[in-house]
Amino acid sequence: MKIVVLAGGLSDERDVSLSSGAQVANALKKNNHHVLLLDLLDDVSSYPDFDIAYEALNKDHYEYNVPEIAPDIEELKETYQVAGEVSLGLLPICQSADIVFLALHGGIGEKGKIQALFDIYDIKYTGSSHKASAIAMDKLLAKELMAFHGVSTPAWEVYEEGVEFKAPCVIKANDNGSSIGVYMANTKEEFDQAIIEAKTFNTEIIIEEKIVGREFAVGVLDKEALPIIEIIPKVGFYDYKNKYQAGSAEEVTPAHISTELTLKMQEMALETHRVLGLSSYSRIDFLMNEQNEIFCIEANTLPGMTPTSLLPQEAQAIGLDYPTLCEKLVQISLKKYN
Repeated sequence: MKIVVLAGGLSDERDVSLSSGAQVANALKKNNHHVLLLDLLDDVSSYPDFDIAYEALNKDHYEYNVPEIAPDIEELKETYQVAGEVSLGLLPICQSADIVFLALHGGIGEKGKIQALFDIYDIKYTGSSHKASAIAMDKLLAKELMAFHGVSTPAWEVYEEGVEFKAPCVIKANDNGSSIGVYMANTKEEFDQAIIEAKTFNTEIIIEEKIVGREFAVGVLDKEALPIIEIIPKVGFYDYKNKYQAGSAEEVTPAHISTELTLKMQEMALETHRVLGLSSYSRIDFLMNEQNEIFCIEANTLPGMTPTSLLPQEAQAIGLDYPTLCEKLVQISLKKYN
C-alpha cells in the first residue's frame, strides 16, 4: 500500500509525534509498504501526488529523538511561516495514498480537526472519527461523559477566579496531552503558580482531586483490551520527561495486580472507549488508590508510538511485535471505511 505517515505540526507534543512517526514509518517499510513520512508543516506543494512525492522525498530510514522539554510554538511559527496549522500542499499527496497513518499527538491531530479535514477530502486515516477525537481531547467533556455513564473518574471542578484551594490537587489545561500543562499542587503558592502556567496553554483549566496511588494504562485494540501496564516513575509523577526519556520510568506488563482488578480495569477501559465513541484503537489511563479504587484519568485517541510508549509494550505482551502492531492499526482503521 501507499501510506503517508503524518507527524509534527504546531503542537506542544510535536517532538513526541515526530519520534512516533519515525518509528511507525520504519515499521511499515519493513512490512513492504511504500511509506512517506511528512510533517504537517512541510511545504510539499511542488509534488502533485504521492508517487512524485515518494520519488523525491523517500528515505530508507527515519530517526528522531525526543528532547527533554516541549517545543516553542511561537518559534516554530516563525521558522515554518505557515498560514494555518497544516500545509495544504499535503492534501493531494494524502488523497492519492491508500491511507494516512496519523502519528500526531495533541493539537490539530487529536482535537479532531485533521480528521474533519480529511473527511471532507475523502482521505482515509487511522484512528477515531473527528467527533470522537474532539470529545476525548476535551478533558472536561470526557470526564462528564465518563461520570454520566458510571465510569469512575477523579472529582473535579472548573477553575474560576476566587476558587477555594484544596490541597492536594492536580491542575490541568483542558486540552493538552503528554502531561504538558499538568501540575501538582500541595500548597497555595504551588496552586497559584500552576494556574498561571496552565493559562499559557488553555484558558479553561480543570482542578482535579489528586489520587495518591499507582498508575496504569490499558490499550484497546479493535474492541479488545490489551494487558495492563503499570507505570512507575523513578522521580516525581509521570510527566513529559518521564514519559519520553528512556530509563525515567519503570513499566511493568502485565501489571502485578489481581485477576479481579485486572478484569475490572480492562472493562472500564472498554466502557470508556465506547462512551466516548472511539474506534479502531485507543489507550485509557488510570490511577488506583491504596483502597484499590480505580479512577479513569483520560483517553488517548492517538497513543504514543515512540520507543518508550505504552501501547507497543502492551501489544508485545500478547506477541504483537512493533511492525505487526503498526500493520494491525492500519488494517483495523480501514474497517471503518467498509
